[in-house]
Amino acid sequence: MSKSHEDLLNELRGIRDRSVIGGGQDKIEAQRKKGKLWVRDRLNLLLDKDSFQEIQWLRTHRSTFFGMDKVKIYGDGVIIGYGRVDGRPVFVYAQDFTVFGGSIGEVHGEKIAHLIEMAVRYGAPVIGLYDSGGARIQEGVASLHSSGLLFAANVKASGVVPQIAVMLGPCAGAASYSPALMDFVVMVKQAYMFITGPEVVKAATGVEVTFEELGGAHVHATKSGVAHIVADDEQTAFALTRKLLSYLPSNSNEEPLYIPTEDPVERRLDNLYAVVPTDPVKPFDVKEVVVSVADNGEFLEIQPEFAKSAVVGFARVGGHSVCVVANQPAEKGGVIDIDASNKIARFVRFCDAFNLPIITFVDTPGFMPGVDQEHGGIIRHGAKILHAYADATVPKITVIMRKAYGGAYIAMGSKSLGADITYAWPTAEIAVMGPESAVRILYRKEAETRPDPAKFYEEKTQEYRRIFANPYLSAELGYVDDVIDPAETRFKIATALDFVKRKREEYVGIVPKKHSNIPL
Repeated sequence: MSKSHEDLLNELRGIRDRSVIGGGQDKIEAQRKKGKLWVRDRLNLLLDKDSFQEIQWLRTHRSTFFGMDKVKIYGDGVIIGYGRVDGRPVFVYAQDFTVFGGSIGEVHGEKIAHLIEMAVRYGAPVIGLYDSGGARIQEGVASLHSSGLLFAANVKASGVVPQIAVMLGPCAGAASYSPALMDFVVMVKQAYMFITGPEVVKAATGVEVTFEELGGAHVHATKSGVAHIVADDEQTAFALTRKLLSYLPSNSNEEPLYIPTEDPVERRLDNLYAVVPTDPVKPFDVKEVVVSVADNGEFLEIQPEFAKSAVVGFARVGGHSVCVVANQPAEKGGVIDIDASNKIARFVRFCDAFNLPIITFVDTPGFMPGVDQEHGGIIRHGAKILHAYADATVPKITVIMRKAYGGAYIAMGSKSLGADITYAWPTAEIAVMGPESAVRILYRKEAETRPDPAKFYEEKTQEYRRIFANPYLSAELGYVDDVIDPAETRFKIATALDFVKRKREEYVGIVPKKHSNIPL
């Protein structure tokens, strides 16, 4: 006898109800007692109300080892599907720690890889919610293979659709490479990630270390640079993820987002006279300049605690989404070291991939000197900035505020690397090196013959500054397009954006190539 529609639907509802609770109500409550949200509560907070549609929820693992054939749970520990954020479509996967500790098994990894491939096919961002103990030991090499499929999918999606990893719990072993392959990592303070855990570290090196000390959010935000944004709690993490998405196009074929603003573009920034000292060696917080220029003073900084002599992040100017890159004179005078080089270069390449104009604020004495920096590869790491800016075809607008010396002047979005518009403030000093250092090299022998070498050096320093360390010679040579009043910086940038946004770069006469080879 065939079943009625009601019987069939009741059977479907029963299966669906069992799939929804994952590892069971007791494990859900255990998760909540740890201060962690249930996976489906997380999806509700991240996405627009009632927008999520789950797919492949009936899939289960195929393993028969270690009693796994007796424990099969629908979904296999990861929820995948699509929904909306502020009305825009996104693809989402969320690991469920109540099912096998969120571990990545064969089917688990296949599901995520499939979702990322869908995101690429349909041109929408992908967001991963991570809460996993790593590869599923019970499934052996099959779990490693599916992790590889996941990594391959991350790489194929790179530069095609934005990828955001939200770290909400543990992420251990090879699985931690997936977030590292994505564009941005948002990490709650209670989460941690590492390749090898404290026990393995102790066995291999004899060093005792806690989970937090080894791979906590603070470590990845300040030392490793793995975490781009750190949130106090999960609710804040989801809010920041939504805000981050608001600046990004859905895919590499879309134009940058434009959101009309009531903040007038002609607004003068008279506060900058007090913010930025005319003395080039006096520090100031460049973020005060950035928020003054940005619409409504809104600036989403990326990696704020890592490589702090460089500042990168997103803003809007005249309604246009833009990327901001700036030297930070309040930190080491704005010098560019190895970490700052990597921070700037990776951010510039992301912005170029997704058609976001790059606004660069320059105030740097140069690349960091020292034996440690040289031995650590400051040459090859600094070359990444040169490569990123020269390779970028998006609109590039540069503002030279004060110091712009040597190779660092070239690297920071100079005209020679393809800047479309270069502005300089009257306080700008553009030269091979600082006046003090230059005159000591140029006049060392002559100074030795003078009765008062210190006075002689001072006179020559002022002469050098008058001739070279100002924006006017560079403007005469065409390396600076305009010397502007700092208070007009917002207006100048907004006006330029309206024109350079139409930029279309074609490589005429260049031998076809698959891609360039970035210094590593």
